[in-house]
Amino acid sequence: MRMALQEARAAFEAGEIPVGAVVVCKDRVVARAHNLTECLGDVTAHAEMQAITSASASLGGKYLTDCTLYVTLEPCVMCAGAIGWSQLSRVVFGAGDDKRGYRRFAPEALHPKTRVESGILADECAALMKSFFKRRR
Repeated sequence: MRMALQEARAAFEAGEIPVGAVVVCKDRVVARAHNLTECLGDVTAHAEMQAITSASASLGGKYLTDCTLYVTLEPCVMCAGAIGWSQLSRVVFGAGDDKRGYRRFAPEALHPKTRVESGILADECAALMKSFFKRRR
């Protein structure tokens, strides 16, 4: 999760909403990413989407069944769908997202075998988010 926070800080510095993601497969980091929606002008360029794409390319396949996604913010519905389709074994996220998180709108979006852990470094993840939006206002 600390690596995901580093990615979130990179997003913050680039003027992106500070969300970072890391994919680990068999104790090896196979992808690191952060939000690129502003940079790419693409609403789908969330950290999770970037990390899933990168991990799939790195591993040479679309299924990430032996992988864990670490992400600083609860995934949105779009990202939860991609997580489900990629069959990630595990998702670990920091801060919850009561406004846009998948648990509110699509709690069954993940693959049935995906294990979820939440609240990991949640205070640090949330503080970065709050700082970003306070700075923008």
